[in-house]
Amino acid sequence: MVQITLVSERNCRNIFAFHRQAGSLLLTIALSVFCMQAVTAVKPVSLENFKNDGVVPEVINEVPPKLLQVQYGSIDVLPGMILTPAWVKDPPTVEYQGEDGAYYTLIMLDPDAPSRMNPVSREWQHWLVTNIPGSDIKQGQENTEYVGAGPPKGTGLHRYVFLLYKQPQGKMKFKGLPKLTNHSGMGRAGYNVQRFIATYGLEGNLVAGNFFKAKYDDYVPTLYKQLTG
Repeated sequence: MVQITLVSERNCRNIFAFHRQAGSLLLTIALSVFCMQAVTAVKPVSLENFKNDGVVPEVINEVPPKLLQVQYGSIDVLPGMILTPAWVKDPPTVEYQGEDGAYYTLIMLDPDAPSRMNPVSREWQHWLVTNIPGSDIKQGQENTEYVGAGPPKGTGLHRYVFLLYKQPQGKMKFKGLPKLTNHSGMGRAGYNVQRFIATYGLEGNLVAGNFFKAKYDDYVPTLYKQLTG
């Protein structure tokens, strides 16, 4: 069942292209049938993985109304899919249908710090962009610079959650928010998204969400070095 959650239309196209170039016609046909069946099976239930993996109610109180489109290179993230820290070291492309004249806040967090069994540092903030005009994230205010997944060795899979909120008051002054760089881990642990949305009046304005899971790999020490540099 886990393998099905790793499939998306774009990922299928990449698989087809690779094997077609390699001349594997029969394998390409077989993969085509499998991928299309898997994508069809996943789409109606993918958001339910927010409940299946405990993001609801541990992080948010309800399943997001829409899937936030998150892409790492050619990989489309589907809720609950497993990636590696090496694959997600750079900021993803995030897409959604933003309203003209509206402003949004994008959050990425890890509720499983330092581990899901003992989340005493819940939640660890990985990315925070506020005052995003429409869907142009690059024009938003990056309060917390992006840091990819860095689960400690031996702590199993961590969940990395993306949440998009509409700012009901339009462009806002987020008083008290520090500027966090991607060269330090200071100020990121102990974040609480529920407290954040209550403080800044974002309750009831969740637009979309997504999440993936990852566990330790050989890239993580490089990330730790970056955060202590």
